[in-house]
Amino acid sequence: METLMVDRVHSSLRLFLHRNAVFLCERLCAQFPSETNVQLLATCYLHNNQPYAAYHILKGKKLPESRYLFAMSCFRMNLLREAEDTLCPVNEPNIEVPSGATGHYLLGVIYRCTGRMSAAAEQFTQALTLDPLLWAAYEELCILGVAEDADECFSEATALRLQQEHTSTSTLEKSNFANENRILSSSLPSSLGDIVPKQMKQLHANNTAEVPGYPHVRATALHVQNSTTSNVAQFDTPSPISTQTSSIVPPPLFRNVHAYQNTISGDTPAKQKANGANQPLRRKHLDEARLKKVSGRLFNQSSESMPRRSARLSRDTTINSNSNISQFGGNGTDHSSGSRYEVIDEMWTDNMPATSSSVSSTDGRFFEQDKAERIMSQDSKVAVGIRELLGLLRTLGEGFRLSCLFKCQEALEVYRKLPEPQFNTGWVLCQVGKAYFELVDYLEADRYFELAHRLSPCTLDGMDIYSTVLYHLNAEMRLSYLAQELISIDRLSPQAWCAVGNCFALRKDHETALKNFQRAVQLDSRFAYAHTLCGHEYSALEDYENSLKFYRCALQVDERHYNAWYGLGVVYLRQEKFEFAEHHFRRAFQINPRSSVLMCYLGMALHSLKRDEEALEMMEKAIAADKKNPLPKYQKALILLGLLKYTEALEELERLKEIAPHESSMYALMGKIYKQLNILDKAVFCFGIALDLKPPAADLAIIKSAMEKVHLPDELMDDDL
Repeated sequence: METLMVDRVHSSLRLFLHRNAVFLCERLCAQFPSETNVQLLATCYLHNNQPYAAYHILKGKKLPESRYLFAMSCFRMNLLREAEDTLCPVNEPNIEVPSGATGHYLLGVIYRCTGRMSAAAEQFTQALTLDPLLWAAYEELCILGVAEDADECFSEATALRLQQEHTSTSTLEKSNFANENRILSSSLPSSLGDIVPKQMKQLHANNTAEVPGYPHVRATALHVQNSTTSNVAQFDTPSPISTQTSSIVPPPLFRNVHAYQNTISGDTPAKQKANGANQPLRRKHLDEARLKKVSGRLFNQSSESMPRRSARLSRDTTINSNSNISQFGGNGTDHSSGSRYEVIDEMWTDNMPATSSSVSSTDGRFFEQDKAERIMSQDSKVAVGIRELLGLLRTLGEGFRLSCLFKCQEALEVYRKLPEPQFNTGWVLCQVGKAYFELVDYLEADRYFELAHRLSPCTLDGMDIYSTVLYHLNAEMRLSYLAQELISIDRLSPQAWCAVGNCFALRKDHETALKNFQRAVQLDSRFAYAHTLCGHEYSALEDYENSLKFYRCALQVDERHYNAWYGLGVVYLRQEKFEFAEHHFRRAFQINPRSSVLMCYLGMALHSLKRDEEALEMMEKAIAADKKNPLPKYQKALILLGLLKYTEALEELERLKEIAPHESSMYALMGKIYKQLNILDKAVFCFGIALDLKPPAADLAIIKSAMEKVHLPDELMDDDL
């Protein structure tokens, strides 16, 4: 009963019938309250999204598997301290973390959630050491920015280790199989040892039946029915070897004892055929009656009372080579012992030739050699498979590691090395899209994100970044369609509500956008990007206090989320807290040292601190990092203007005009420089173009005022431009 219930629980879990699994497992624990069954019930509760129930039944359990399940329940309930104490008790420092690699991985996640990044990295490294195929651990190390090269992690040495582990595991399984075969063969007649291996294989196919619950153990088709007495008679089939030593020709092997007895009594095959033709119905009914009788004896016994198959064979079918077949009567009864035997299936194959022991041993050697060759072929295939898998993980891991270090161009080169079936998957295409997003190449990012969404329309990971790409491209209609599609797929995903928020942010409806971003935070408080987007919207509403709050929340979730460091720097820059701004921009720049935008804002903070030489150096780096970015060119011109280097400033603005010819602020700055150079006609011309380009309302009044005062001395002009 217990075995059947456990099997049905596992079957229900495999078929996602979680409620049925919980019900059956509760009945199982009520009837058989072992800790193993309690673990299975806790597993059912976790699958059914009931971590509190698993927590209740596992509290105080000491087995390693129970501790792991209890820690997982605590983690799902956000009881991180209790989960940590369960995995790594303070009063027992030498106790091992349960569940091996997965236990270390869970402990690492707990450390990361509580801000202990170095301890988390140690646990992820330990998990990856125990199981090199635990991709999630390597992914976490990449996110923390401390992952080693994928060539080192998924190296040839790792492949050899995995191959050795597989070989040792398969050797253990083969050893167990050989032991059971040895037990089984010890109960067979000694004469079977001289049968050719190929014939032995056919013999087992004809005379064995699979035992329920033991698929690798097969029972002989000969069943012995004991009499009321305790004595069990023994019998044997004549061995062909004993007859080969004499001049008498050995008799052929027959299907059953009755056929052999008919041969002894003088019945020829023709007579047997005639008798069989005269009484077909009698034999048919007799066979059916025997089968039913034996089947009833075999299967009406309880599973607990049935001994192991090898024990039944050795006890019920013990074979005595000294017994004589002639002592049985024609009806198969042993008159000397009073026991009755029934033959219910074929015992031997037709026309099996008698073979010598030398031929048998030769064929046996061939059989063993063929078996060894098959094992070697299988092991070589496993070795090739391990190397291929590690090669794939090596490429994917290196690309992801470089992406997390924001070495996006190198990451793209690695991803292009993937085979086409792997490259054209949703995960890889999203990673490529993110790399282009970090490179501020929004058109290419849009292309790959769109392809990823088309190939995997129900994959939501990365769709928050895709919505931001469409926001920067001002693709309002496509962004609206994407948001509606994501909501229809899973309205409880934070990515969907980030897309909705970006849609309203593009329409300048910051309050509605803020509500949607807050909804994303409510759905997943560990989603750092949603916190950052909330901070951006509060900053747009000039609510800097709440903006700072959400940026800090994002950093509590992910310390390497450079967007939040950037947001803090922008807020402090607007509040004219330039030292704080410089600090936060520099932290963001340390995380993403290849971002032209971060270099530019760091240079702006340095310029505000009157550190113009450092600011100019940073602007040069920003221009070199992204020649298409107009902002560092404009800021460099401002710094040069402050240093009274008017000619160099005008040259930089002329270069800016080539990539951004419709920027009103650029023409306004050129007008101011021409005014300083006393080239008034060009100054008026530039101010007029700036007004024609419809600048923002805040800049419009400033440009008009500068244009009206263009003929006044410099000391009477406003210094706002």
